[in-house]
Amino acid sequence: MKRLKWPAWMPVDPYILLLLGTVALAALVPARGTSADVASGASTAAIAFLFFLYGARLSTREALDGLRHWRLHVTVLACTFVIFPLLGLAARGLVPVFLTDPLYQGLLFLTLVPSTIQSSIAFTSIARGNVPAAICAGSFSSLVGIVVTPLLAAALLGSSGGGFSADSLLKIVLQLLVPFLAGQLTRRWIGAFVARHKKILGLVDRGSILLVVYTAFSEGMVQGIWHQVSPLRLGGLMIVEAVLLALMLALSWYGAKALRFGREDRIAIQFAGSKKSLASGLPMASVLFGAHASLAVLPLMLFHQMQLMVCAVIAKRRSHDPVTEEPGKVSAAGSAAASRTAVGTTTRSG
Repeated sequence: MKRLKWPAWMPVDPYILLLLGTVALAALVPARGTSADVASGASTAAIAFLFFLYGARLSTREALDGLRHWRLHVTVLACTFVIFPLLGLAARGLVPVFLTDPLYQGLLFLTLVPSTIQSSIAFTSIARGNVPAAICAGSFSSLVGIVVTPLLAAALLGSSGGGFSADSLLKIVLQLLVPFLAGQLTRRWIGAFVARHKKILGLVDRGSILLVVYTAFSEGMVQGIWHQVSPLRLGGLMIVEAVLLALMLALSWYGAKALRFGREDRIAIQFAGSKKSLASGLPMASVLFGAHASLAVLPLMLFHQMQLMVCAVIAKRRSHDPVTEEPGKVSAAGSAAASRTAVGTTTRSG
């Protein structure tokens, strides 16, 4: 029996359809009462398990090797936590013409979220970039974001952030950082199993995000906040996010070129420095925004799908680039070519 595959000509990733279907399900059958409590607990557990698997997958040797290429990681962190937030602050001038204030708060939160892990690795591998650097860059960004994102939210969103406190930071650390460290500690026993079963990580990744999306949007339906968003405002938001993504793709690529990184490193910087993580952003928003989390994560959800579709096209085109040595460029690719074959390229969420 032949295995059914998604048609190659279909421009929409099936996971995007699953996300849209999850939103529709939350609109038609939102979780209420006890069901909402169960869904919330399940989504929290799923995200914690996802970060546990991230920790079990990341080799300590890879992390230490990645630290040696500190210029690349500083560049990615600067894109994620400096340039992105500055552009988010600049977007304040688009209120109220393109954005309502709640949508702008969600857009600003989007710019504070860490980079992805899974999709950065996948696209870097497809484009024949520095995969070990992408692994470390995505992981470092997620770990740094556990602390930096709530602090930036407190400074830039203020009271509209929904109540940042030491308690909210502790909840985020317990849900994301502690499971990651637990995965690192148990890696010697389960690391090989996780490496052999990459599909497990992909299923947990996608499934946990779908569960969190359903929980957040169910709460939004129960609270009745969707009456605040019109189709015209959604269209304005999508235009703003398209410009934001284009700017970050250009700045990360040409900025890395100006810093004299080699081709493989520039690819890792572009894909890790231009994207934002649903897996990290959704649980943080749930803690920071509470009942208004669904409206706050709407810009992140739209940006997430946009970045996947655009980066898939870029990665495919970069895969056909002629690879030549660039004199004078700084590169830490090293054993990247050998390592790329070990990295799965099918997971597109994160």
